[in-house]
Amino acid sequence: MTRVKRGNVARKRRKKILKLASGFRGAHSRLFRVANQQVMKALRYAYMDRNKRKRDFRALWIARINASARLQGTTYSKLMGGLKKCNIILNRKSLSQLAIYDQTAFTEILKTIS
Repeated sequence: MTRVKRGNVARKRRKKILKLASGFRGAHSRLFRVANQQVMKALRYAYMDRNKRKRDFRALWIARINASARLQGTTYSKLMGGLKKCNIILNRKSLSQLAIYDQTAFTEILKTIS
């Protein structure tokens, strides 16, 4: 059987993992076996947190809308229920932006639903 030299392939594979681990501390960025485990863990966290980011932003928008609605004398749930009844289609992100940057427009929306 002929001899297979795979030093180039193995080196490329290891360099790819060590490059991904370049910002890690200690052995996690220098030793291949440890770095490989940490890179796999980091990629799992990155995948999960891409979905978690969407949840976090939605919660932030709801908190901002609720705070502004309470300053106007209503609650978040009454505001959203009123928007649905009046067929005003505004997503939470844009409502949150209105609540922060354009209080007059937000107040007008509240007047239309009540």
